[in-house]
Amino acid sequence: MNEPAPPPGFSERFYGWLGNVWRENRNFLLLLCAIVFFKSAIADLSSISGASMLPTLVDGDKVWVNKLAYDVKVPFTDVTLAKLSDPTRGDIVIIDSVQARKRLVKRIVGVPGDQVEIQNNALIINGDSVDYEVLSRDGGAMIIEEALPGRNHQVRLTQYLMNSSSRSYGPVVVPEDRYFVLGDNRNSSADSRFYSFIPREEIMGRSRSVVFSLDSENYYLPRGSRFMEGLE
Repeated sequence: MNEPAPPPGFSERFYGWLGNVWRENRNFLLLLCAIVFFKSAIADLSSISGASMLPTLVDGDKVWVNKLAYDVKVPFTDVTLAKLSDPTRGDIVIIDSVQARKRLVKRIVGVPGDQVEIQNNALIINGDSVDYEVLSRDGGAMIIEEALPGRNHQVRLTQYLMNSSSRSYGPVVVPEDRYFVLGDNRNSSADSRFYSFIPREEIMGRSRSVVFSLDSENYYLPRGSRFMEGLE
């Protein structure tokens, strides 16, 4: 007389359940894996919190991050498989900063080999003073156009902070595979003046546009003027 088969063990039940989940949800799981891979290795959105990149970026902006702008990396790591191009002065980059222990969004002003100096809020790169033009004054702040080599953009100076310790820095020489970054809100930004040079492997990607923006002071309603706004 045949004895009944013993009940399946835990591992058999688990793998059986896993197989059922896969068969019933295969298309959804494949789509989910594709989305996760895309966000990790190709492109993603990054949220702007705070005022360190005013006037270029405002609190509530969601920016498009091109993760293939410079390097091809192993998903979920900072391991580089191939270098596609080099970051350049003026690029807005998203940084997974070990030193700051958070994600930063800043502008590159110094590339490897550059000598960078700041005197009274004015940049000097490789001994040449950067040109500035005052565009507007609003209370205690000034909006100024800064002409980096090959790239013009706006920066903000806050009058009551213009005599702070951040107004002058260096000179320093940017090492190989390192970058010197600043916030556009020059007197209110924790950047390379505080965290030193940024390693290339910490640069997650480059941003050239705002996708959309939510106004926290107006019930998180979208800011229509920021939709798909290009970045200088």
